Amino acid sequence: MIIAISSSGKDLTSKVDTRFGRAKYFIIYNTNTLSVQVHENNQNLSAMQGAGIQSSQNVVELNAEVLITGNCGPKAFKVLNAAGIKVFITLDCSVQNAIDLYVANKLPPLNEANVEGHWV
Repeated sequence: MIIAISSSGKDLTSKVDTRFGRAKYFIIYNTNTLSVQVHENNQNLSAMQGAGIQSSQNVVELNAEVLITGNCGPKAFKVLNAAGIKVFITLDCSVQNAIDLYVANKLPPLNEANVEGHWV
């Protein structure tokens, strides 16, 4: 399974970035191979609008089946949901901790957006 995690840094010790659309990085973790890839999200860090939608499309193109983030707005959630990507939320933990919590079935799923559009 491929898990995308919004991250403030480039490794598993980095904090989960609570801003999905404007996260600095996405860490892609493959549970089958235990491989890790880092993808920059520079194009969306200072986007005037559409950061959530574009970030969602990027996560879809990375073949993620699950997204772990802190917050997800309505437009981003709609794109992710349409692509069949399950969204889980966590706050104030490392990327590795978030992965461990997900694998242990201890992260709450997000069934709808948990912030309004243009949340900063």
